[in-house]
Amino acid sequence: MTEPTRRRGRPRKAEPETPGTVQALGRALDLLDQLALRSGLTLSELADKAGQPPSTVHRVLHTLALRGMVECDPTTQAWNIGPATFRLGSAFMRRSGIVERARPILRNLMEHSGETANLGILQGSHVLFVSQAETQETIRAFFPPGTRSPLHASGIGKALLAFGRPEIFTALTQSGELERFTDKTLADPEDLQADMARIRHRGFSFDDEEKTRGMRCIAAPVFDLSGEAIAGVSVSGPSHRITAGHVKTLGAMVEAAAAALTEAMGGATR
Repeated sequence: MTEPTRRRGRPRKAEPETPGTVQALGRALDLLDQLALRSGLTLSELADKAGQPPSTVHRVLHTLALRGMVECDPTTQAWNIGPATFRLGSAFMRRSGIVERARPILRNLMEHSGETANLGILQGSHVLFVSQAETQETIRAFFPPGTRSPLHASGIGKALLAFGRPEIFTALTQSGELERFTDKTLADPEDLQADMARIRHRGFSFDDEEKTRGMRCIAAPVFDLSGEAIAGVSVSGPSHRITAGHVKTLGAMVEAAAAALTEAMGGATR
């Protein structure tokens, strides 16, 4: 494997180590996070985005490469996520069995709705997409496994906020105004709270171009044995196909799919 030429220069001052943590491991994980978000970064680009000295980044990348966690393109000198990360990600998805159980349900939902069907789980203040059944339409939504989206600006995220524990909403909105992505984003906590009431009333959420202009999403929660919302199922697609007249029909399909997955997981609705 060819490695990028090591850049020279004065290293940045290292950040103080948080008590009880391993600084070198933290730096390695930061680099993996950056590569997961943006593939094909050079050593200098990685160092800049991660805020680490190039010399440190070079050593960490070399260590990760020996484990197959990252790999370097010998032509472009750019670094990418390696195949070993797939093995770790797959182990995470197998943990609860929800991805495997959701697969036929997502495919059925995609076939009946004509739109891409998604499965996402809660991860902090974001939704982590873990599975998808992609429509064959030329113009379609695409959220590959591993993609994250803010809770307040996604269909699954809003479904999890509406039916999840109250402290999740409180933690998300405690700083006040949320990030705005379009002019339709519910960035004001009061507006978002009002939408939560509407979602609970009708049983599904509706992302009306709140994250991306021209794209809409309808989602419903999946519950575990204790009645806690642990995941969400959605359909997403362009606004010219998911029109106002189709929202109720698609909402019923998504609710049915989420209920089927809840049952498959041995869960119970509240």
